[in-house]
Amino acid sequence: MKTVCEINKCAGCMACSDICPKRAIKIIDNLSDYNAVIDEEKCINCDVCHQVCPNNYPVKAVLPIKWYQGWAENSGVRKESSSGGAATSISKAFIENGGVVCSCTFNHGNFLFEFADNLDDLKKFVGSKYVKSNPTGVYKVIQHRLKNGEKVLFIGLPCQVAALKNFIGEQLSAKLYTIDLICHGTPSPKLLELFLKQYGLSLSKLEDIQFRVKANYQVYADHKGIITSGVSDRYSIAFLNALISTDNCYCCRYAKKERISDLTLGDSWGSNLDKEEQKKGVSLIVSQTEKGILLLKMAELHLEAVDIDNAINHNQQLRHPSIMPVRRKDFFKGIKNGKFNSLVFRILLKQCIKQDIKQFLIKSKILKNNI
Repeated sequence: MKTVCEINKCAGCMACSDICPKRAIKIIDNLSDYNAVIDEEKCINCDVCHQVCPNNYPVKAVLPIKWYQGWAENSGVRKESSSGGAATSISKAFIENGGVVCSCTFNHGNFLFEFADNLDDLKKFVGSKYVKSNPTGVYKVIQHRLKNGEKVLFIGLPCQVAALKNFIGEQLSAKLYTIDLICHGTPSPKLLELFLKQYGLSLSKLEDIQFRVKANYQVYADHKGIITSGVSDRYSIAFLNALISTDNCYCCRYAKKERISDLTLGDSWGSNLDKEEQKKGVSLIVSQTEKGILLLKMAELHLEAVDIDNAINHNQQLRHPSIMPVRRKDFFKGIKNGKFNSLVFRILLKQCIKQDIKQFLIKSKILKNNI
């Protein structure tokens, strides 16, 4: 099997598939890993797939020049966002200043990238997506729009930002603005499907799916929690404990203090702000470039200073990739039988029991559910 990058280390950015002139590349999802496999009968050895790969040709990373914590001044935007609403506020200002935004959305059972040319379209980007998304097709569209002189803001994972930069090259970079999201690792959407199947649900039949409300991590299918509201389900527990990410995530070259985008966004966990402010959501906002500073100046954001060491300590991916759990292999060996919840319970027993107790207390009305 001939692959674009080292076997089982594919990030699933899809850039190699997009750029191949002979459509000779297929991305294979094996649950525990992705591989970009080359059809050697179609391949003409042009090497463009290797050159666009963010693993083979890493994008230069630089130290941040500004660190902030903050939130959208628009209280409605902040309320609807997973964190402080920074991404929405920046996107809103970018469109108002004549640009177009490209980011991830959930559409007809798939986590795809789409464009927003107007403010109403931004609603589809709201919310965290704790699953591997599919940027297939957007690289060429972004390239085309940049060639036409449009300003484009791309919001995605660090590996996707790197792939996009490799795809378009330096000549078109002047009007490209990029935001990377601090990433803890991403699971295959097939695992999410296996999790939902236990509850008689399917991604293809859902109109909406969410993975958290502020600091509460739980899968919400069509605005309804899979289990008791306020309690983390087995998918959320597995994700938060880095059990189900694909192989490449544990050796990600972009999980570090140096970043490759104009702005980096995440949660300002462990903030020194008062608890009521934290409950409303506070974003960690880090700028690497003057373009990033410009994006912040355009947006209606409340910005405050942040303790850099504290921010890094509470976002370990600003120091290193997530660490692979010892029993991760046990999970993927057992998942072939499809028993997602029971596997997570056996492997992450303490974490699951803690949530089970919380669920009992909420159902018994001993503990108040604040969601």
